[in-house]
Amino acid sequence: MNIQIKLKELLQNSEMELLEFKEAKSNYDFKKLGKYFSALSNEANLLGKNEAWLIFGVKDNKNIIGTNYRADAQSLQALKNEIANKTSNRITFREIYEVAIEDKRVILFEIPPAPLGLPVSFDGHYYGRDGESINALNIEEIERIRKESVEEDWSIEVCHGSTIDDLSDEAIKKARELYKAKNPHLVDELSSWDNTTFLNKAKLTIKGQITNTAILLLGKSESEHFLTPAIAQISWILKDRDNIEKDYEHFSCPFLLSLDRVYNKIRNLKYRYMDGSSLFPQEVDSYEPFIIREALNNAIAHQDYRLGGKINVIEFEDRKLVFSNKGAFIPKSIENVLYSDAPEVQYRNRFLAQAMINLNLIDTIGSGIKKMFIAQKNKFFPLPEYKLDNETVQVTIEGKVLDINYASKLASMPELSLDEIILLDKVQKKQNLTDSEAKQLRAKRLIEGKRPNLYISSTVAKHTNQEDEYIRLKGINDDYAKKMMVEYLKVTGRAKRSDFVDALASKLPDILSQQQKENKIKNYLQDLRRDGLFVNSGKYWEMAKDK
Repeated sequence: MNIQIKLKELLQNSEMELLEFKEAKSNYDFKKLGKYFSALSNEANLLGKNEAWLIFGVKDNKNIIGTNYRADAQSLQALKNEIANKTSNRITFREIYEVAIEDKRVILFEIPPAPLGLPVSFDGHYYGRDGESINALNIEEIERIRKESVEEDWSIEVCHGSTIDDLSDEAIKKARELYKAKNPHLVDELSSWDNTTFLNKAKLTIKGQITNTAILLLGKSESEHFLTPAIAQISWILKDRDNIEKDYEHFSCPFLLSLDRVYNKIRNLKYRYMDGSSLFPQEVDSYEPFIIREALNNAIAHQDYRLGGKINVIEFEDRKLVFSNKGAFIPKSIENVLYSDAPEVQYRNRFLAQAMINLNLIDTIGSGIKKMFIAQKNKFFPLPEYKLDNETVQVTIEGKVLDINYASKLASMPELSLDEIILLDKVQKKQNLTDSEAKQLRAKRLIEGKRPNLYISSTVAKHTNQEDEYIRLKGINDDYAKKMMVEYLKVTGRAKRSDFVDALASKLPDILSQQQKENKIKNYLQDLRRDGLFVNSGKYWEMAKDK
């Protein structure tokens, strides 16, 4: 690219949503730079353009004045990494150019469009443009970009230059066995199909053409290059309880065979515990095999391979598994999956998902995740915990009981539905509830307190032998606290606000932070002053003279 010619073109350009001129005579605020990067990248995507430009050393009227911004070339190029550290998926400048026009230095930042389906954020916020103004990207625009990932199916794309010889014979044999188990009515017919026919019937290939799905599930390990820049890799990592890595192994395609290899790496040890229903201990696997396979298959089916990330399975020695894959969670929340009685209507990799359904790896009705929750509940184990952020889906599976008294008693309350147990599990883990979730639990008197400081109700506490914990979290009520303050002042005669904090803070609910407790005491003092009980003489609080 002749950058001088490009600059002349840009100076004549009127597409202001994709172009921004800044004087930046000597310096420029990094946050503003990041906001412009996000906004211009998102606008380029929305307008279907290949690039957007931010130019330093030029006035709004397009007069060139020059800039001394980051005059050192190394410092200027370091901006690529600095911006990447603050953007979603580490998107950064495609290139940074310096050009001299009439001895005046001009910097051109070439900004790529946001990837299909992935709006670009800076420092956690999405930006866009209205004319020449920079604003938050509105919801309609965010959803318009995100829907692109549904419309574009990476998994159905043909790997040009590949043939059936690039697929593993062992993986094809395994696929035939799985297809036979899924379709017993086709057993006799299946035996007469050659491999090409079978792959077409199982929807792994299209009229004999090898797809990304076929390479991913059945390809020889040396065939992975056909998927570039996508990465076909599952990493198993073993860590101790201090998060120190002890062992690891990477698995490539064919994923159909790697599934078993990853599964066999996980140490599914026996776990013994008393569940209260018998004098004899229960002995179970730390992890239900179904849960491991469901979590792993979901990661494969829903990974956004265009992001160039890999699937991770982290095993902790204290019986915990963490699965993660790249890509936003299309149903938006785990509750949408658990409480829906219908199958998911959108898939990121529709062709891949259908192939995995045909091979009996995932189901069509979206019930797999719900089964994971029920399996954990029935063993009195903590429920699966989903973390959905930074274009990543992460699910944590505990392979042990955290509190057997709480778990077994809670599970023995037949009036509780699965979704109520899930919400109470969130309360126990100090996770935030939405207004509607809190209202649902409060209507059945299962929680007390005010958002975000919620805790289980006295009814649940009594049933789960947590009455001491309930008293600790609930603390004394407001009226009793003010009564204690009056008694305290009658004895001491006068006191500073800090004296009340020292005397009373430990008796307020433990669920409150120290700052929240101090704010409460400050409000109590004002209430007592308004009620005519206390007066403030500058530094000290005293009882009103007629009291």
